[in-house]
Amino acid sequence: MSGRENPYLTGQPIHPDGIRGDETVAEMVDRTFLAYNAGRLREAARLLDEKILKNDVVVGLSLSGALTPAGLGRSCVIPLIENGFVDWIVSTGANLYHDTHFGIGLTLHRGTPFIDDRALKEKEVVRIYDVLFSFDVLLKTDKFFYEILAAPEFQKEMGTAELHYLVGKYIAEREKVLGLGTVSLLSAAYRHGVPVYTSSPGDSSIGMNIAALNLKGLGPRIDLSLDVNETAAIVYDTKKSGQRSGVVLLGGGSPKNFVLQTEPQIQEVFGLKESGHDYFLQITDARPDTGGLSGATPSEAVSWGKVDPDRLPDSVVAYVDTTIALPILTSYVMGRHAKRSQRRLYDRRADLIALMKKDLPEKFQSQTI
Repeated sequence: MSGRENPYLTGQPIHPDGIRGDETVAEMVDRTFLAYNAGRLREAARLLDEKILKNDVVVGLSLSGALTPAGLGRSCVIPLIENGFVDWIVSTGANLYHDTHFGIGLTLHRGTPFIDDRALKEKEVVRIYDVLFSFDVLLKTDKFFYEILAAPEFQKEMGTAELHYLVGKYIAEREKVLGLGTVSLLSAAYRHGVPVYTSSPGDSSIGMNIAALNLKGLGPRIDLSLDVNETAAIVYDTKKSGQRSGVVLLGGGSPKNFVLQTEPQIQEVFGLKESGHDYFLQITDARPDTGGLSGATPSEAVSWGKVDPDRLPDSVVAYVDTTIALPILTSYVMGRHAKRSQRRLYDRRADLIALMKKDLPEKFQSQTI
């Protein structure tokens, strides 16, 4: 191009220095994650550090699958909670059930996926890919849940945020007795007032124990509508108060949708004026062309009103295994970003719903449709 710089060739030249071996994770990401999905992971780390973790951004985190058996709750999610980098969470029940093993002093072991599962069955060993543990771990964790869920404070209707807050309190007490420190993400969330929701509470061993108690007329009765309204109220208050909403999606599935559907709930169902989440960061290994939610892109989310179209450039999808990406992202922001104040959104849930209700159209205020 004569007399002018080619606009397609203005990116930083690719000529990294050799890796020395004494770099921090953040230095390595910035200097050597230059292209392909490494490049997207660098963009994700910078988006998280430079925009999502600003003090005026309320951060929602989704956890899919079973990441906690691999230790990611303790190594990554707890530090993120403790540093004020996560304000509310939506998780699979499996993550929270297996997280509980650590908080009540049970042990999971590194193993191999290349093993005869018939031999494991004979030895009463359970396998989650290359994580191995005794079947007795399940029985002891079920006993823990069955006993605490029969306690007086659980004998009522509640949302999953209150359910997990109360469970977190019991786990925190068990951690203290065992001298473990904070090793459960539920106890960390309890201590810091981070509400934790489960989009499908029946789809885990926690839900199975609740169902067993319900047969006896005991245990909590889960109000799913309360979860939908509480999460929508968190996002609505965030945007109405002039703050911004950032979502960090680890995997996809139901937790991803539950975080994102807050905006259609506000706009489409309630008819309130809003424009979508401001920041979107997803780690996934799912393709978008198969129709699976895990691979749905930020652009697709714009069409639903889930992501603000004006903020689409502030969206990154990195097609990377979460067990690789999350420790890198956590180390990056722990090394680069100052600790944030705890918002303790759990304590404000009822107030946030009341504030949102005041703005609802008339048809939602009256008893008739």
